[in-house]
Amino acid sequence: MSFGNNLKFILALAAQLPANQHLVVYYRPDVEVEATRLAAYGIQVVVFRDNLHFVFTGVPVLMRSHLIFCDNYYAFLGGLKHPRRAKIVQLWHANGAIKRFGWGDPKTKTRSKADQRRFQNVYNQFDDYVVASDAMGTVFEDSYHVPRSRMKLLGYPRSDRFFSTQWQQAAMNRINRLAPDLANHRVILYAPTYRDSMTFELTAEVKQALVADSNAIVVVKLHPLLQKYEQEFSQVTTAQVRFYPQLSTTDLLMVTETLITDYSSIAFDYSLLPHAHSLLFYMADLEAYQQNPGIQTNYLQWLPTTPLTTPEALKKAILADQPTDFTQFNHYWNTYNDGYATQRVVQYYCHYLES
Repeated sequence: MSFGNNLKFILALAAQLPANQHLVVYYRPDVEVEATRLAAYGIQVVVFRDNLHFVFTGVPVLMRSHLIFCDNYYAFLGGLKHPRRAKIVQLWHANGAIKRFGWGDPKTKTRSKADQRRFQNVYNQFDDYVVASDAMGTVFEDSYHVPRSRMKLLGYPRSDRFFSTQWQQAAMNRINRLAPDLANHRVILYAPTYRDSMTFELTAEVKQALVADSNAIVVVKLHPLLQKYEQEFSQVTTAQVRFYPQLSTTDLLMVTETLITDYSSIAFDYSLLPHAHSLLFYMADLEAYQQNPGIQTNYLQWLPTTPLTTPEALKKAILADQPTDFTQFNHYWNTYNDGYATQRVVQYYCHYLES
């Protein structure tokens, strides 16, 4: 576990496991808070890093396992002999993909042959890829050079929360407690994606565009790897531009009337919410980004709104405040995300364990 957004699935899996099975969750240090929550429910959790300690203590556990779920690319899998009795499942951390990765990333082709073999060894280890759409299955097929037969159209368990009134109310309670000033305002959430440069700058031109609607509050939420900038900027918040490091991006979606992102997978989450109003893609570096790391093919055919590339275009779109039609977008990317993905995935793999 390197992301903390599959806890409900993990708990559901633990509850449905056959009596002779035991669940262990290995987690990256970055998600210690989420791992602690699992431990409170009696689930065994073990922190892991790519070091010798994991080789001698964690790998033997994997080799004895019958079922292994991964939520990311884990390099150590490339050097692991596939456990004879086990099924290794990729349970990706996003519903869809705008930017390219794996073999789709131009940088992969410039790496050494040894590196490329190592990457492919990891991709080949996955017996199944749990996906929510044919579109995402194609992304994995092309990006990882793996057969279509490995794609399991079950939906993403992490998406179930967006259909849950209980989760929605809990998120609203957290917002009302930690950010009561967002009530009775148009909330514009600006959530740009991670950049390899590991930097973030809110230019004067972009900031001016974001605050074009004087009645709106603009909340800036950065990628977790860029949280140091969020903490820095939170010291100089204004009446219109706010930072809430204590609230998750997912929570903030509950009060977001307009989501502005670029290449982030948050767009696939927001489109599932019943109150989702408008989605804008501000892609100022679109031409360069198409070259590195690249954008999925035919993206203009399935993006629900036309990409904006200048602050002036962004300003006009914010002021126009046109509602977005998510119908085709969700049909393409969220086909099997209907609130019951956790149930399907748990049933599918528990049946595998029992067979």
